Amino acid sequence: MPLQASTTRWPGLSLTIALGLLLVACSKPAVPEEPVRAVKVMTVGAQPLVAGLDYAGEVRARVESRLGFRVGGKLISRNVEPGQRVKAGQVLAQLDPQDLKLAADAARAQVSAARTNRDLAAADFKRYQSLKEQNFISAAELERRDTSLKAAQAQLDTAQAQLSAQANQAAYATLVADGPGVVTAVQAEVGQVVAAGTPVVQLAQDGARDVVFAVPEDTLGGIQVGASVAVRGWVASSSHNAKIREVAASADPVTRTFTVKASLPATSDLALGSTVSVLPAGLQRSNQQAIKLPTTALRQEGQATVVWLLDTGTMTVRWQPIQIATADGNEVVVASGLSPGMLVVTAGVHVLTPGQKVTIYKPNVPQALTSQAQTAINGVAPQALIGAAPAAAVSAPAQ
Repeated sequence: MPLQASTTRWPGLSLTIALGLLLVACSKPAVPEEPVRAVKVMTVGAQPLVAGLDYAGEVRARVESRLGFRVGGKLISRNVEPGQRVKAGQVLAQLDPQDLKLAADAARAQVSAARTNRDLAAADFKRYQSLKEQNFISAAELERRDTSLKAAQAQLDTAQAQLSAQANQAAYATLVADGPGVVTAVQAEVGQVVAAGTPVVQLAQDGARDVVFAVPEDTLGGIQVGASVAVRGWVASSSHNAKIREVAASADPVTRTFTVKASLPATSDLALGSTVSVLPAGLQRSNQQAIKLPTTALRQEGQATVVWLLDTGTMTVRWQPIQIATADGNEVVVASGLSPGMLVVTAGVHVLTPGQKVTIYKPNVPQALTSQAQTAINGVAPQALIGAAPAAAVSAPAQ
């Protein structure tokens, strides 16, 4: 009977164990505590601005002409290439002059016909003048002959002027350089039919050089004609002092910036077309103070830029929205949102949450050597080893 009673209790015990296991499985796991993270911080304070405003500029010739033919026609030859140096009067390109020569021949024939008519009118006037002296004709008839002679002379003058114009047209079929310089661009190829005035060759004439750069409207007030700008080549290490000679009166319709030209000194060795860095003296900010932060301290939250501030009382962090004014080298200048004395997290901002516990990061510094170890390094240990070496050497044979 005891054995049978104990046997009937096993199903109840098994049910209790199963229910316990089921409750354990359905219970929520314990939430792990958020780790305390180490962060780097800096104390906010006013610092001098070290970087001024600089712009990218291009070295150009003071006089840069786009040369084209004064007449239209088919381009049959081009004698220059970009980068080639030319002299004054050197032939750059040639149009097909056949049609122009034919027009000149036609004008020459018209001159010949007009001269023949003038000579005939002159002979008639001379003959009628002789008859008038003998009173064979009236004065009115002589005046008509005089008028015919003047009209014939005017037609001859017109024909000669047309011949001169056609002769010039034929000469315009040859494009020559106005002065010495360098070909900076070629805008037409052999076989192309060009209209009168179409640019064919772009020539940068020798002489003064300019640095051309563009500035936005908000900094235009610091750019004045006659002010100094520092020009530094991106390839060459040389630096030059240029003078602003021209400021555009209106903004570019596409970029909405103002073009500024500064004249380089005659001793400048900057090549045409080279890119330079331009630092206007009126836009330098070395004497200004501002709050600056490294870019690693910034975090974007929606449309706002925020930083993490450290509360030393609770050792927790919180958001602080800020406004950025501009950049200063690899740092940003804060316009508003911070005041001197605040502690700003500068590293680890991407893993923080509001109210999180943090510690200030401290780099591991190796412990200083003890005086005994330092003494050993300075020579005590080597001397002991030097004294012990012979003993070891002597005792070895005894073994």
